[in-house]
Amino acid sequence: MSRKKTTRHKAIIDQLSVNPSMRVSELSDALGVTTETIRRDLEELAAQQLINRTYGGALLRQPAEPVLSERHKANVEERAMIGKAAAPLLKGARILMMGSGATTVQVAKRIAFEMNNITVVTHSFGVATALSLNPTIEVVLAPGVYHAGEGAVHGAQTLRFLSDYSVDWAILGASGISPAGPTDALMDAAEVYACMLRQSSRHMIVADHSKFDRMATARFSQWQDIDVLVTDIAPQGPLGQALASGGVDIQLAG
Repeated sequence: MSRKKTTRHKAIIDQLSVNPSMRVSELSDALGVTTETIRRDLEELAAQQLINRTYGGALLRQPAEPVLSERHKANVEERAMIGKAAAPLLKGARILMMGSGATTVQVAKRIAFEMNNITVVTHSFGVATALSLNPTIEVVLAPGVYHAGEGAVHGAQTLRFLSDYSVDWAILGASGISPAGPTDALMDAAEVYACMLRQSSRHMIVADHSKFDRMATARFSQWQDIDVLVTDIAPQGPLGQALASGGVDIQLAG
C-alpha cells in the first residue's frame, strides 16, 4: 500500500472517530479527493473490518465490547436516568422479557422499585438479581450455556425455553445503535434478543448516546419492528432519520 493511501485511510478513520457516521461526499470534501477514491478506500477498510459500509457512506466499526463488569462502571448516571424513564412506560404490563446488559440492569432496578405482581423472563443473572429485591416479582430464569463475561445464558436451550412464552414487552439493550437497526457484539446474544422480540407484543430498546452510530457484529432487529427507544440524547442525522422512518417513539431520559 502506498504511503499516500495509508495516510488517507488513517484520515478516514480519524474523521469517523469524530463523526461515526459519514457519507461519501462528506469524506470526499474533508479529504479533498474524489468520491470514487473514497469509495475504493471504504471498500478496502471494510475488508479489513475497520468500518462498516452503509448506503452512501460508512460507520466506524464497534470494537470488542468490554465485559459486563467493566460496562457497569461507564455512563452510570445516564443509564440510571434511562432506567428511571423506561419503567413507567411498562405500566399495565403483567409479563416481561429482559435481555442482559448494564442498562437493562438499571431498568430492572427501577422495575423492582415501581412495579408489583408481575412476571419477568430473563437470561441475565444481573437482571434477575436486581428484580429479586421485590418479593412480589416472579423471576423466571432461562437455562442455557453460561457466558461469564456477559453474566447471561445463551444457546439453543435458551431459545427453545423462551419460545414457550408470550409476553407484553421485551426490554433489550444494544452494543450498537445504527441506522440499520440495533446490534450486539455477541452473535449468541443477538439470537436471544431476536427470539425475545418474536415472543413479545411490544418492543423497547434502552441505550445511551455512546452507542449511537455504532455497528456491532450482529443486528437483531430493524427499526420498524421496535416501538420505543429510551435514551439520554436525541439521535441526529441518518440515525435520527432511520428511527423516524421506522416509526420509533424516542423517549428521552432526564
